[in-house]
Amino acid sequence: MQPVPDEALTGSYGGSRLTSDETPPDQLAFDGRGELAHELREAAPGPDDARILEAIEEEAAWMTDVLQQLVRADTTLGNEEAGQAIVRDVLREIGLDPVDVRMDEEALRTNPLASPFDWETDGKANVIGTWAPGDDSTSNGGRSLILNGHIDVVSPEPVTQWGDRDPFGGEHEEGWVYGRGAADMKCGLAAIFGAVRALRRLGLSPGAPIHLESVVEEECSGNGTLQTLLAGYTADAAVVAEPFGAAITTSQVGVLWFKVRITGVPGHAAEGRNATNAIEKSLTVIQSLRELEAEMNAAPPSPYDLFTNPISLNVGAIKGGDWASTVPGVCVTHYRIALYPGQKIADLQSRIEQVVADATADQPGAAEVTYGGFASEGYDIPDDHPLITTLAGAFARQAGAPPALVSTTGTTDAGIFGNAGGIPAVCFGPYAEQAHGVGERVYLPSVVQTAQVMGLLIRDWCGLSG
Repeated sequence: MQPVPDEALTGSYGGSRLTSDETPPDQLAFDGRGELAHELREAAPGPDDARILEAIEEEAAWMTDVLQQLVRADTTLGNEEAGQAIVRDVLREIGLDPVDVRMDEEALRTNPLASPFDWETDGKANVIGTWAPGDDSTSNGGRSLILNGHIDVVSPEPVTQWGDRDPFGGEHEEGWVYGRGAADMKCGLAAIFGAVRALRRLGLSPGAPIHLESVVEEECSGNGTLQTLLAGYTADAAVVAEPFGAAITTSQVGVLWFKVRITGVPGHAAEGRNATNAIEKSLTVIQSLRELEAEMNAAPPSPYDLFTNPISLNVGAIKGGDWASTVPGVCVTHYRIALYPGQKIADLQSRIEQVVADATADQPGAAEVTYGGFASEGYDIPDDHPLITTLAGAFARQAGAPPALVSTTGTTDAGIFGNAGGIPAVCFGPYAEQAHGVGERVYLPSVVQTAQVMGLLIRDWCGLSG
């Protein structure tokens, strides 16, 4: 089985490079052809690898069906319940009792580690199934584990660019499943469920608890995973099944969302000299923030010196004006910017506010900076951490070569586990392309591979008996 297509994009995560705009060095390639700088951890005694790998491969059709069901559920912000209902059914099918961890708005708003939000959370739930040790299980040093994925997806707009393909169709064509969320990251959830289903079918039990988590709001805050931590779901390690294509993430940036509201002076377009155009003033602010972006990219720390532009400022939305012949009096622009591990959110906020103030100094009081959504700091984990070496060893036995260890200029819920929960965490998942883009898709053999590696990880990290 070839888990990555021959024409795969080198170093891709959803079609984006993991390292730089140049061809990445071999040791950072997506397909695990690099070399680890340390020895692989020996596997603990237990059922042989072949038995586990074969049992999980037999779940390929089932995982494909689960993935298609999940993709066909529109789980954009506010609509996550459609997918969580499927997750509950899947957990019951594999013999686990689903538990709802409801979003607690008051607890989140008062928690200093939560990201700010301005949307409704009523009725939202994270869904968790716990695979507990059996009565005949012995720990033998088994360690607990969280296997995490998010059910929420970003908007598929503009839908017209998808052509004849339904972004929520979940079509299966020539080894790929297409649709919003197929890559990011319902494929990872399917792999998690398939791995555990196969191990349970073999009559095995873990030596320590394993929490299977389907969380909400990863795409906008990370507060779903934070809520599970507040509810007491912790473990010795966590793996987030994001689609990094046979690579293990060891470092990720933080992300901050903010809005700048510019207040101008409206007036008739024919008398524009007596008015102040809020949209045009916003363009001045954008240029000043671009200069901040360039400053942050001038001397990036390792490993981000491998990237051309590790700190990316994105102008995600702009809303201003309501009439062609009226000088707009208000313009609101939404931004996303990253920050390196070790940098503080408060420091970046202060820097942004100063840049905006300087850019609008000729019009005092015209600009207001507010925050909503991501306010997450970066996170990294040492390459020689036991979680890394154990997962790398499992991958090497499945694939015949060690995995790549990579950093990413995106943020994931691994940072929530590490920063808020003190839980060592990484991302590892299938090979996918065009996450957040048109034609998003995942390569199905890589979903099976991910599940197989997770099966071996469970054996090596948690222990298996039966």
